[in-house]
Amino acid sequence: MVSLGCLLVILVATMVSAPSVDGHLEQVGVMVGKVVEHHLPGCHLVLITTSQHSHVFSSIIRHLSVDMEAGLLVEAVSAQDHLLQGLWGDARFTCRALILDFTNENSTDLVLRLVEEAALREKPETRVVVVGGMAGVKDVLLHHSLRNTIHGLYLALHELTLHTPSRTGNSRLKKVFQQRASVSERVWVYRRCLFCNNGEADVQLIQDWNLTSPPQHTDELFFNAERFHDFMGLKMKFSAIRYFPYNDYTPDSSEPGSTVTLKDCLDARLLSVLEPALNCSSEIRAQSERAWGTLEDGQFTGMMGEFQREEIDIGMPTAPAVERSVVLDNFGAYQADVVCPVSLKPTLLPQYLSLIRPFAGELWGGLLLSVLAWGVVMWLLQNAWWWVTGDRGVKFSTALLYGWAVLLERPTSNPPVNDSGRLLVGWWLVFCLVVTTGYRSSLIAHLTVQGKSQPPETYEDLVSLDNWKWGTQSWMLKGSPGQYFSRHTDPVVQEINRRMEPLTATEGLHKVLEGRNSFITPRFYITVVIDSHYTDSYSQSPFYISKTGIKIIAAFGWSFRKGAPYYRRFHQMVLRLTDAGIIQHWTDDVIARRVKENRAAAALDPIATLSNEKEMVLGMQHMQGAFYLLFLGCGLVILILLMEYIVQYHPRLNKTFAITTRPEE
Repeated sequence: MVSLGCLLVILVATMVSAPSVDGHLEQVGVMVGKVVEHHLPGCHLVLITTSQHSHVFSSIIRHLSVDMEAGLLVEAVSAQDHLLQGLWGDARFTCRALILDFTNENSTDLVLRLVEEAALREKPETRVVVVGGMAGVKDVLLHHSLRNTIHGLYLALHELTLHTPSRTGNSRLKKVFQQRASVSERVWVYRRCLFCNNGEADVQLIQDWNLTSPPQHTDELFFNAERFHDFMGLKMKFSAIRYFPYNDYTPDSSEPGSTVTLKDCLDARLLSVLEPALNCSSEIRAQSERAWGTLEDGQFTGMMGEFQREEIDIGMPTAPAVERSVVLDNFGAYQADVVCPVSLKPTLLPQYLSLIRPFAGELWGGLLLSVLAWGVVMWLLQNAWWWVTGDRGVKFSTALLYGWAVLLERPTSNPPVNDSGRLLVGWWLVFCLVVTTGYRSSLIAHLTVQGKSQPPETYEDLVSLDNWKWGTQSWMLKGSPGQYFSRHTDPVVQEINRRMEPLTATEGLHKVLEGRNSFITPRFYITVVIDSHYTDSYSQSPFYISKTGIKIIAAFGWSFRKGAPYYRRFHQMVLRLTDAGIIQHWTDDVIARRVKENRAAAALDPIATLSNEKEMVLGMQHMQGAFYLLFLGCGLVILILLMEYIVQYHPRLNKTFAITTRPEE
């Protein structure tokens, strides 16, 4: 059985002018039936004729295998609607077959035009068998509608076979036909070859059959897979857009769309492997508009427009998209680049906050509330005890300061005398031991290793920051990236797109250096720029590339014009390279080499591997927080002293204070 997706088109190009062709035309039907039966059993057949009384047509129908399925039987004059409305059948069949019968010499162009409109060019695996006169071999097999057809046969009949008269009353004329009968009984089998004419399509004579005997050696009528390993010098037209590390080049001239010379990039390395393996060559030109293209009023612009007009064979690099699939076939060859924000690296936090940084804000709040709550409980517990015993109570300030002193590991020497108070103090000591141990260890770490701020990591972080700006390169607002940001329904992505500013890479990085700015760009590309021009000899750079990005496209690879016959072979070889890990190795190596070249060109030192570690000694900058606390405490003491002075030396305030204050009993 033939694999799913194969299709048979049988173009019967006969020029029958009389009904007396029974014997020879019967054998034509036998030959076609044998070929179809041998190569495509169980196919969906569509039979089209230009005449209601074609003996060729009737003969083919009689001699087709009973296993074949005839889906449509129409006349060519009304075939256009059927061709354009699902002519090739449904998915239940392993292959499709189209049988066309030309009853006059003027029908060839009509049927081939219908085949072109039925998009036969998009089905390169189609098997085409043509039966006709010797004069039409090249005209049919090399017709534009069959430009992508891999398997094409032409059974060329002699003119006498097609025009044998029913009666030959003239004995002299009869003698002439008898002398040439042996010639009219022969069938020459021609095959269409895609690349045999120095990479161009041509026609080859492969067999010579006789109508009076069954056809022989039908196994090698069509090309097998092994013959598709050699493209015989095929020269393909490439369109390229500079996008490192996938593609990079040097233009051969300043003219738009000029030929280019590839630099070291993934496309160049892939071509260096595929061209010698497949015996082909390439003509690479820069895309004249420097754009992949968008759909406008049914017509594509940029590279997609070149595919739509079939001006190029391959475009690189490209990404798959739904609207593009109507004009090209795409496969992913490379890992898709991640689009992520670039911001300033985390900055050092001020040292005067190192004393409070060991604990989070909520922990400091819980600790203060715990001291206050414990002081209240101790004060109530002790006053309740002394109220029972009739002794003197305890001030609230005394209980509060006692708890604070224990937390600072400086408890007073007068513990409670009752058991309940001692138990409460004991559990407080355990709590303070755990808290002070954790604080002490964290404080040492923060004093020796200065903390750093947290840069924006995700797009949500960018949107949540106040007075934060971001931008991206102009080409990111076009093509697939532009469609992603403009059509996405997520509010965060919509906000990112609304406030996006078009910048060059240099402008974007300079704005990042100014602060409160980020630059959204592909990771591979910006890594090369930063490592080449903004990194010192100790591998230090002021920029931080986010580890969390988004994949705007599924994959990058090559695109082929719709129905290109060599698409499957290229895809197969690229998959082998990917599975072997060669593509990933190339990606890392290309980036590393480009960084090295850029640094050498800029006369920068090579990246050093020297350690910058040294012994850490605490200095004034580490302990400045303690001095600030001391100054704060002294300031509070002075304020309280002033309040006491005012209360003491103003009679009215002193009298009010004396009334509201009771002496301790």
